[in-house]
Amino acid sequence: MTDRTAVVLGGSLAGLLAARALAPCTDRVVVVERDALPAGPEPRKGLPQARHVHQLWSGGARALEELLPGTIGRLRSAGIRRLPVTTDMVALSPQGWYRRWAESAFMLPGSRDLLDWVVRERVLADDRIELLPRTEAVGLLGTDLAVTGVRLRSLDSGAEHVRTAGLVVDATGRGSRTPAWLAELGLPAPEFREVDSGIAYASRMFRAPAETVRTGFPIVNLQASPQGGRPGRGGVLMPIENGRWLVTLHGSRGGEPGADAGDFLRYAREELAHPVIAELLTNAEPLTDVSVTRTTANRRHFYERAQAWPENLIVLGDAVCALNPVYGHGMSVAAQEALAVGNVIRRQGWGAPGLARSLQKAVSRPARAAWELSTGADVFYPGATKNGPTLRDRLAQAYVDRLLYTATGNGRIARRVTDVTALERGAEVLLAPGVVLGALVGPLRPQLTRPPLTAEELKAAGVL
Repeated sequence: MTDRTAVVLGGSLAGLLAARALAPCTDRVVVVERDALPAGPEPRKGLPQARHVHQLWSGGARALEELLPGTIGRLRSAGIRRLPVTTDMVALSPQGWYRRWAESAFMLPGSRDLLDWVVRERVLADDRIELLPRTEAVGLLGTDLAVTGVRLRSLDSGAEHVRTAGLVVDATGRGSRTPAWLAELGLPAPEFREVDSGIAYASRMFRAPAETVRTGFPIVNLQASPQGGRPGRGGVLMPIENGRWLVTLHGSRGGEPGADAGDFLRYAREELAHPVIAELLTNAEPLTDVSVTRTTANRRHFYERAQAWPENLIVLGDAVCALNPVYGHGMSVAAQEALAVGNVIRRQGWGAPGLARSLQKAVSRPARAAWELSTGADVFYPGATKNGPTLRDRLAQAYVDRLLYTATGNGRIARRVTDVTALERGAEVLLAPGVVLGALVGPLRPQLTRPPLTAEELKAAGVL
């Protein structure tokens, strides 16, 4: 008889959404998590990146809503705004300021603590899903042909036990041990690639000026440039729930921001391409110290290309494709991957021969889309890869640069670019004849010379 239990390793967003996708297809889902998960929207030890800006792009938000109907409404009632892009975004790319065009996509910006809590609360309300906190996986059961379960250890008592399963899902993030576990089963190492921009992040929370909370305020995003012979530097000011601004500054090798609170505003004023974020923070009250993270490399295991893959094992989330957080795609990709898992199982059936390989290929599709967006830019940072960008990378980036330049003064092209960035559409739409023609023609309106903030917004922030 086929074992109809699924074991999901990792209780962060990717693991919880995978558990939700699996619950209707199985008798029971067991989520194994190293941390003791908080009861509310609070920080947890195993997620240090939660202190930096996070958002769900609309492509991920739609997947989340399909997995957990009503979640967008729950997030909004908890204080997260539905922010139309680029209508409520003030963005400076290396090619110039974007205009605030009519909505093409949207994002849900909020603290990671709140986003995780809302999802966790809804997923764990399902009686078919069991949480094992303070527990870690130490190895797989089975052979090179099929995984049959997992060996677990309690982090409190040190006691080990086994869980048999008809499917094991690795959603343990960047620290995934699947490559080592595959070697223990006698399987070859998977193809692996890393593109490390060397970017470091420094984030700080602020109390926003009261009037900006009452009227609403756009996201401000100054994008770093990987080219030009100097370190790339950028920053994001993101209005989040409870009347706060979360500000993340980032810089590549030789231009990294530090943890000194006294230097935070100076970096924003002097190191970024425009001082607008520093100007907006003049009347904002700091609420936290500065948090710094340096683990930002893009890392991908190409498990879908493996010549031999055991039944009953899949890998998803950051464990299969970890992305530079500056592009904000990690949570959205996790939601799309989980949705794909549920769809494949419903189509092929639980325990069908070759199911694990089909699932791994399905997971790779949203991962590939975000990977190409992230690495297509990051490969140009000095030292990001051993050999530097290829000719294909250079040709692709030249076309993307032309598209971004065109998008500064052409709303139709800007919306197509946004559709791809928001993971609503694949990058192939950027090669449609009309888009290529638009790129050849270039911007239809003159470039802006200053941030497209309205007088009302500047007044609300106390700048005007």
